[in-house]
Amino acid sequence: MSVIKAGNIKKGSYILYNNAPQYVMKTQFVSPGKGSAFTRTKMRNVFNGAVLEFNFKSHDAIEEVEVESREVQFLYSDTSDVVFMDPRTYEQFAVPSAVVGDKVGFLVQGDMKIFLTFYQEKVIGVGLPPKVKMVVKEAQDAVAGDRQTSGKKPVTMETGITVYAPLFVKTGETLLIDTETGEYVSRANS
Repeated sequence: MSVIKAGNIKKGSYILYNNAPQYVMKTQFVSPGKGSAFTRTKMRNVFNGAVLEFNFKSHDAIEEVEVESREVQFLYSDTSDVVFMDPRTYEQFAVPSAVVGDKVGFLVQGDMKIFLTFYQEKVIGVGLPPKVKMVVKEAQDAVAGDRQTSGKKPVTMETGITVYAPLFVKTGETLLIDTETGEYVSRANS
């Protein structure tokens, strides 16, 4: 494990805090007019999912956790696990749904770049691409002249998630969806 200054903590990194690895969700460097500067950090315990916020003084030494990342393919999900496969070794990983969280709604089979993050041979995180192509499973037809709403309607995607998309979107179309926000980006180029 390497040691870094608290001012160098970045979003997406893993640090050791309270004897447990923490995923850094958000950081903000604060330099008040009076007093010493500090880094406000929001982090999630990778084992129990507890989220906490802590202010580190800029000169504090923080241990950075060494993690391994592997590219995998999504195979399937059931009620308790999401199963991935390493395309080089064909090794399969059953990851608890709690570790995957809301990201399960963006997992589609095919050539999607997914990364599993390992800490001491245990999966602690799932990384998705910024955007994913998904097919619209169900979309209501837009009524001509209907401008009572904001110009968006709920559409159900192939994985079951609901996304708000423009009125012109129809069932069967392929859309690009932002995996961070869950919002419609554009129609996907075929």
